Amino acid sequence: MSEVLLTPPDATEVRLVARGVATAAQGEQGLTPLQQLLIPALFLSLTGHAVELAELEPITPQEYAAGLTRRNRIFRERVIQTMLLAALVVRPLPASVADKLQQFADALGVDDDMISVARKYAEGAEDLAAVDFSRNGYLGAIDTTRLHALHTSELDSSWSAVVDDPALAGRWAQLRELPMGTLGRGVADFYRDRGFVTPGLPGSAPPLLAQHDWVHVLAGYGTTLENEIEVFAFMARANDDPRAFSLLAMVISLFETGYLRSGAGLFEADAGHLQATGMAGRLGDALRRGALTTGSHDFLDLDWFTLADRPITLIRKEIGLVPKSAAALSSGSVGPWQPGGITPYQLNSARTSAQAEDRDYIPWTPDPARD
Repeated sequence: MSEVLLTPPDATEVRLVARGVATAAQGEQGLTPLQQLLIPALFLSLTGHAVELAELEPITPQEYAAGLTRRNRIFRERVIQTMLLAALVVRPLPASVADKLQQFADALGVDDDMISVARKYAEGAEDLAAVDFSRNGYLGAIDTTRLHALHTSELDSSWSAVVDDPALAGRWAQLRELPMGTLGRGVADFYRDRGFVTPGLPGSAPPLLAQHDWVHVLAGYGTTLENEIEVFAFMARANDDPRAFSLLAMVISLFETGYLRSGAGLFEADAGHLQATGMAGRLGDALRRGALTTGSHDFLDLDWFTLADRPITLIRKEIGLVPKSAAALSSGSVGPWQPGGITPYQLNSARTSAQAEDRDYIPWTPDPARD
């Protein structure tokens, strides 16, 4: 919300921004316990300033807009997205909150598709909200650039699976031949250790969803559902396109509130994971790390194979990837090869996959050098 700007907010402006977020996100009964954890965590991670919710008085949209007159459209868009994030963790979402989100957006001159999603959640029209996600310009568009990045000839939708494409499957298989320490070899081992099927083969994930697996390895996040929230927060904030926020809204709707029954062609709803101890801070830290990357990165439209043979450490340096905060680490943010960075189901899948392919099973073991 702040660190990518040339003039980060001071403590006074942070307090002003936080007043608006708290005002817009709270219902008649006040902020929920999760919101009370999340909002301070976001501001501390993204601005370096602590906010005390008890000290924040309500503010009108008009007063808010007047206080942010000097701020450009990008800043105002990020502010509205922070309001949305604080609101979308609530189920049921009060209609009054959806109304306030729209009022603040109008006052700031911001138009965000996720406000329409929030309103449908408030109305109980969750199926219609799911349609909004699928039609969103960022998630739904299929063009030649995206197909080139995914190395497939056609897709029925952005999240379609490709299960019979020998050329695509062969491209993924070649990653196993790369040296240790390269990004591509890391992704190949990431798949093997979890029993994941690579795109182009039966039972594989959609190629577009597979794009985010490279981010797990590059940014150092494991594959629990809590880690998925971190990965999509990181990706959403590393992209200067404000529509990328819909990625984070989607996983929150899957893995916290359960508003969405499914998403991204593979994920199924499993609610309550943002309420896990320390997750508010881990989410904020993932947003911070994404914001501090150099330039703008659309990781879902990146041709990762052009980077596959390069050392992970070098790519991290080139994009300005900063380490996780000490607080995030102490709260359990782990990498793909750290204890807790893989689920028992994935371990069993890896064993089953090895047996089916009549090859030796290589047990997953923690490897600090990887992360």
